[in-house]
Amino acid sequence: MCTRMVPAITRSRHQTSTATPTLTATMLGVKPEWRASAIGVDDRAFLEELEGAVGQLSVGRILKGADAIFFGATKEAELTRLPRLKASLKPNGALWVIRPKGRPEISERAVMAAGKAAGLVDVKVVSFSPTHTAEKFVIPVHQRRSR
Repeated sequence: MCTRMVPAITRSRHQTSTATPTLTATMLGVKPEWRASAIGVDDRAFLEELEGAVGQLSVGRILKGADAIFFGATKEAELTRLPRLKASLKPNGALWVIRPKGRPEISERAVMAAGKAAGLVDVKVVSFSPTHTAEKFVIPVHQRRSR
């Protein structure tokens, strides 16, 4: 399967009260040299922004040795994929779980527990959008040397 590329965007999908663009990719710490994957993320504006912000983006397919994986989940059962996603990260990579806010189908507690069960540590939570939250997970520092 080939990597699907999305076109670059020309403006942000978010505006602050002062009309200054707030780029989601910047908020998430995205770097231009990154190889990133997006799985289950259906926010087209974010995908377009991300494609313009990274060196390589794979949508719907996980890149091995990814600097970042953005994983959209709407149900707790989908979190069983975290160990496999972790295996595709670079040792110092990040796994972002993007989920709907305030939904009983997938709680913050469930996401945090799944990350811990996958051997990851949570390091950041951000308001991804008015309707979604994103939790950032990384491989613990003491495990990075052995990978």
